Amino acid sequence: MFDFEKLIVYNKAKSFNKTVYAFLSVNNFDRTTNDQLRRASFSIMLNIAEGTGRQTQPDKKRFYTMSRGSVFECVAIMDYLKDIEKLDQNEFDLFYAKLDELSRMLYTLIKR
Repeated sequence: MFDFEKLIVYNKAKSFNKTVYAFLSVNNFDRTTNDQLRRASFSIMLNIAEGTGRQTQPDKKRFYTMSRGSVFECVAIMDYLKDIEKLDQNEFDLFYAKLDELSRMLYTLIKR
């Protein structure tokens, strides 16, 4: 087992990515929005995985910071979808809560 597979934050990021994938499979957004949301959510988990493989703390921190940036990107996309009425408030709140939790967990990894 690789170290990243043991991290709760990685498993939550993977679960979020699967949720986004399912969400996009039943919604018909424009190609750019679909692609950007899919890539940003995937980037969260991939950067966590890559960060655990780095040898130095500054290098690990850089990847965890990029992962957190992808969380923020997902929040912005969800906010946009809510504003154009492609995402209702309840769905937005569910996504937002998951992203907030990921952000907090990544912040802890970054500061550690």
